[in-house]
Amino acid sequence: MTQPRPTGKTVPLLRIVGLRKSFGPVEVLRDVSLVVETGQVTCIVGPSGSGKSTLLRCLNRLEVPDGGAIYLDGLLVGVTEKNGRLYEMSPKALATQRQAMGMVFQGFHLFPHMTALENIIEAPITVKKQPREEAIRSARELLRKVGLTEKADAYPQQLSGGQQQRVAIARSLAMQPKLMLFDEPTSALDPELVGEVLAVMKQLAQEGTTMVVVTHEMSFARDVANQVVFMDGGVIVESGPPAEVLSHPRHARTRTFLARVVS
Repeated sequence: MTQPRPTGKTVPLLRIVGLRKSFGPVEVLRDVSLVVETGQVTCIVGPSGSGKSTLLRCLNRLEVPDGGAIYLDGLLVGVTEKNGRLYEMSPKALATQRQAMGMVFQGFHLFPHMTALENIIEAPITVKKQPREEAIRSARELLRKVGLTEKADAYPQQLSGGQQQRVAIARSLAMQPKLMLFDEPTSALDPELVGEVLAVMKQLAQEGTTMVVVTHEMSFARDVANQVVFMDGGVIVESGPPAEVLSHPRHARTRTFLARVVS
């Protein structure tokens, strides 16, 4: 059942309301609410175990929340409403909805038996039924965008970690998502390779790509984000412009965390 789109007032691209998630007795997310506007870059920072990655995985239903709601472009994510009650979406409907959210993980998850180009065109051809030649043209443009024009025919094992992650970004962009999710995309990289991935993400931000980024790269958050969210203990402790949260935090917990991670 197709949900009716809201009319009148412009809605944010992403709205999270009272999100809750537990694993057994451990409450990982507690009443998390957040708004991300179209074209905005939101960086989520905080200590390990604070719920950052779980929040990101709930957004595209890789984890099913226990409560609350997620709206993408005004439409409920993962559930449909009928006669005042909410029902889980069918797997097919959820798969269609997920196409609007690209996700880049810590690991690269490329198909090892496919070249960089083949990795990028697989989903557009298989899922969106895009003509092969059109998909190839788009993939080559995306490889140019991420600085890998000459690596179209290379297999993942022939690429560095940074190059593989850039292919993974291009693969997500190939589905033309409304929202890009990044789960610590540089954490698995050698330090000298981090910059090349962050440079691609900065370019995407400059082009107006809406992104939610879980990161420990504070300089990236300071330079690129429109909004920084500090999480701890499954809650949002504070959020706001990076100049406020990172340079003039209001909460003692934020100040303690930043003192440990910012040189």
